Amino acid sequence: MCRAAPRPSRSVITKKKKSVRILLIDDHFVVRMGLASSLNEEPDFDVVGEAGTGREGLKLYTELEPDLAIVDLQLPDMHGAEIVSQIRAAHPRALCVMLSVNEGEDDIFRSVQAGARAYLAKSIGRDQLIDALRRVLDGHTFFPDTIQQRLHKRQQRPELTVREGEVLDLLVEGLLNKEIADRLGVAEITIKQHVSAILRKLDVQDRTQAAMAAVQRGIIRHRGAGRSSSPLRTHTGLSNLPPST
Repeated sequence: MCRAAPRPSRSVITKKKKSVRILLIDDHFVVRMGLASSLNEEPDFDVVGEAGTGREGLKLYTELEPDLAIVDLQLPDMHGAEIVSQIRAAHPRALCVMLSVNEGEDDIFRSVQAGARAYLAKSIGRDQLIDALRRVLDGHTFFPDTIQQRLHKRQQRPELTVREGEVLDLLVEGLLNKEIADRLGVAEITIKQHVSAILRKLDVQDRTQAAMAAVQRGIIRHRGAGRSSSPLRTHTGLSNLPPST
C-alpha cells in the first residue's frame, strides 16, 4: 500500500504548525499505524506518507521529498539497506533511519554502508525513538551500544567474495560440495577451497556453524526471494564505526 497522508484542514494547519515531514516505509500496517500515531503527537512532526513496499517507498520519497524516512529492514521486494542506498543516491542529503526486529551484524553493516543515520530495534521505547530521530535531524547519528558493538565486530571480519557468498547460500540450503559444484559449474576441489575460506572468514569450525552464522548475522537474508543482492553504495564517512553523536 502506497499513500500520501491526507492533508489537514486549513484550521488544523493554523493551529498546529509542523516543520518535520516524515515518510514511513514498512510492510506491516499495524506498525505504520502505531508509528504515525506516536510521531504525530509531537508538535513539529508530521507523517506525510506511508508505503508498504520498497518500490512504493522510493516512489513516495521522490514525490514528497520528506525531511526524514523511517525504513524497515525487511520488505517484501527489497532489503531496507538497498532502499536507503537508492534514496541517498538520488538525494545525497537524505536522512534515513533503519527500524528493524533484526540486529544481525551484516544487516547493521549494510545499513550503515548504505547511509542510514541510525539503526533502531522495533522494541525501542517512544522516548528513545523520538530522541534518536531528533539527533538525526540535528545532523548526528544514533547507534545504541549493542548496535555499535555488533557493527565493530562485523568490521573486523574479512569480506566474503561474491563466489563465496554464493557458496554460502547453497551451504545454508544443505547442499554437499559436489552438489554445489554442479550447481555453479565448477570443480569440487574449487568448492572445497571456497568452503575453507568461508570457515576462516566467519571464524567458525564447520559447515553447520557457517550456515547458522550466516542466518544469525544476517549475511544471507538479503539474498532471499524477491530481494536484490547487488552491492550497496558506500557513502563517505559512514564506512567506519559511527559512534552516536
